[in-house]
Amino acid sequence: MAFFDQYSVAWLIGLALALLATGLVAGTLAGLLGVGGGIVIVPVLYHLFTLLGIDESVRMHVAVGTSLATIIPTSIMSSRAHRKKGSLDMALIKRLMPSVVVGVIAGSIASRYLSGGVLTAVFATVALVVALNMAFKKEGFTVGNGLPGPAGTALLGGGIGGISTLMGIGGGTLSVPILNALRVPMHTAVGTGAMLGMVISFPGALAFLFNGLDVPLRPPLSIGYVNLLGMALIVPATMLTTGFGAKLAHSIDARRLRQVFAAFLALTSLRMFYGMI
Repeated sequence: MAFFDQYSVAWLIGLALALLATGLVAGTLAGLLGVGGGIVIVPVLYHLFTLLGIDESVRMHVAVGTSLATIIPTSIMSSRAHRKKGSLDMALIKRLMPSVVVGVIAGSIASRYLSGGVLTAVFATVALVVALNMAFKKEGFTVGNGLPGPAGTALLGGGIGGISTLMGIGGGTLSVPILNALRVPMHTAVGTGAMLGMVISFPGALAFLFNGLDVPLRPPLSIGYVNLLGMALIVPATMLTTGFGAKLAHSIDARRLRQVFAAFLALTSLRMFYGMI
């Protein structure tokens, strides 16, 4: 019990309730906006760990590692659903998969040596780009017609795999808008993102788990940089509320909500940058 001596019962209960709320919020927003849960989970966990006084040297690592672990079961279920609906273009996936795997491996190795500040900077930068895209992207905007040549596809897949691993997000947050801008149909882009989430989350979570073994100052009930309590509470809450969010999307102004979420991401990004100063 010495492990828990520094934490009161009230603190642990508060942590559990906050993690459960994180899953509920992530699932609802994922269903409402069609975004991956990781882009919600990581900033919420980052703010939560900040409020709970988790040391900044491990704060972002645990947020990213826990997020990747929660994506494993949800991406498996999502991929199966998209496969049944016929929204998986296996030819497209086969072209992207090798370079995505290389990117995941590179990101997993890099995560062992990068400080919490660097991980925070990576997330803050990409989150700001995602926020701007969500807020200002014009309908029908394209930059090409299908994947580029072998070198361009390798660069694209490697970037998606590596950056997603370091951010703690599935492939959908980056791959869906990129593929859609390359005139890949939206349902195919979403299905591809779900499949890439499987490829990214499992090795990424394992890397953060092993990289954080025996590292001090982590939250209780953590193995490496993966918080088991967070995973146990976030995963079922996310699965429970994603369907609710999808249904709710039909009754509210999704465009306005997308702008609100973009503002949340932008503010989170700026808060992270400010905390690094």
